[in-house]
Amino acid sequence: MTLDLAVVEAGQDRPGPPLVILHGLFGAKKNWGALQKQFARTRSVIAADLRNHGQSPWDAAMDYTIMAQDVARLIETRCAGGPVHLLGHSMGGKAAMMLALSRPELLASLIVVDIAPAPSQSAQLTHYAELLRDLDLSPYSRRSEVDAALKPAVPDDGVRAFLLTNLETAGDALSWKPNLDALVDNMPQIEDWPALDGVEPFEGPTLFIAGGRSDYIGPQHQAEIERLFPNAEIETIPGAGHWVHAEAPKAFLETVERFLAE
Repeated sequence: MTLDLAVVEAGQDRPGPPLVILHGLFGAKKNWGALQKQFARTRSVIAADLRNHGQSPWDAAMDYTIMAQDVARLIETRCAGGPVHLLGHSMGGKAAMMLALSRPELLASLIVVDIAPAPSQSAQLTHYAELLRDLDLSPYSRRSEVDAALKPAVPDDGVRAFLLTNLETAGDALSWKPNLDALVDNMPQIEDWPALDGVEPFEGPTLFIAGGRSDYIGPQHQAEIERLFPNAEIETIPGAGHWVHAEAPKAFLETVERFLAE
């Protein structure tokens, strides 16, 4: 069953195809707020919460086919059927690639941020999902207390701060916004990438943006990228890790804007 995704819009009066932004695992549309404002200076921009994240509905199913169908529904209902420029980071990048390959008529171009059309197993991601799910929040009333509780298992301050963006406060009650049961149950599908033998390639303009300190896009992925996205170019932003857009926002903004202007 496809879902109506929660979105935030900016620059609705701008001409041309809208830019639709899809976040990664444990992310949300609000994390893209600053960049969305920058992009909206020249174009309409829609940032979405993918299923089981942020303010979007929960559902037990979470593979890339169904996530792509959610985004197709968004484009059909919010963007007059497209075409749109579609930008996705990590998990959102895989959903974006799946949509480009299954519904190419909806896209004017595709931007994939630090993820390849390949499995990307990471025990760390499963660990984080299980950690948040299993943490009893009832003893805590402040974000700082949850931060302290997570620190022994997640010593990296930046990663911990990112995970804590998923914490929701209502008075003294704390809860996690993502559907952590669904994320844990579907982690094999989230980390995987389906075999796409015989699929028609996406012929539209495509940009892969890699972080220079990340290994999510490597030489071993080149052949599959060329097979599925024959008009793709790959740009690397030096010094940035997996969260390229957050770690090097100026370079990221310039790279995307340059591609969209071509």
